[in-house]
Amino acid sequence: QLQLVESGGGLVQPGGSLKLSCAASGSTLDDYAIGWFRQAPGKEREGVSWISGTGRTTYANSVKGRFTISRDNAKNTVYLEMHSLRPEDTAAYSCAAGQRFPNTAPDWWHVASAYDYWGQATQVTVSS
Repeated sequence: QLQLVESGGGLVQPGGSLKLSCAASGSTLDDYAIGWFRQAPGKEREGVSWISGTGRTTYANSVKGRFTISRDNAKNTVYLEMHSLRPEDTAAYSCAAGQRFPNTAPDWWHVASAYDYWGQATQVTVSS
């Protein structure tokens, strides 16, 4: 069974950068699309970015131009590189894997129930 572990979160000042990792074990990621989600206290979970098994990507409008998702299938890892971080980016960030996605991002890529496996999240705090 696929297991996902996120890492790379932490405290960063506004305008700073972080790179999150989502490492998989138990199976290869090649056949999975991966989504990054975040949830801030008192707010609903939000889809941040998505990458297909072949590297097609999409982003939420709130992070477009600041975040970059990538994957290294040889390392069984997906990354989320975050720049120009803002206080409103503060949240617990989770990665999720799903096998039912097409090769290009569908309209429902941000729907949590479309994913089969989830990590336990890493906290990102943007504050001065």
